[in-house]
Amino acid sequence: MSTHRIHHAAVVVADVEASMRFWRDGLGFELLMDEVFEGDWKTLFGIDATKVRSVMLGDRNQPGSGIVEFVQFIGADVPPGFELLSIFVGDVDAVLAQLGDDATELRRIEVPSPDGPVPMVTVRDPDGVLVEIIGRRRRG
Repeated sequence: MSTHRIHHAAVVVADVEASMRFWRDGLGFELLMDEVFEGDWKTLFGIDATKVRSVMLGDRNQPGSGIVEFVQFIGADVPPGFELLSIFVGDVDAVLAQLGDDATELRRIEVPSPDGPVPMVTVRDPDGVLVEIIGRRRRG
């Protein structure tokens, strides 16, 4: 049984409130999270920013149903539109080994968390879609 699952689709938005009116008020998604994160986003995404606002909407009663994330890179001029698909995997290194030469434009960071660093990698699929691969926290 695979430990891999799609977690969310990320969209860079020009106006979070307008997106909230569409997705929350219009389509009925619930606000799950609205946070600002600091990280090495330039290494991971090639975007010259150290902070990103992440707003996630979904269904609290069906956590496996998928999430849409609104993204705003603070201090960077990034055009709105589809950004990436994000997946959770057990072991990032095992996935990268399985992908082999198909893992193009590989970028890698670790994001600190209270339970240990979280490995994160981005690669492009054969059609150019950015895929964010998030592994299990490494116990420190």
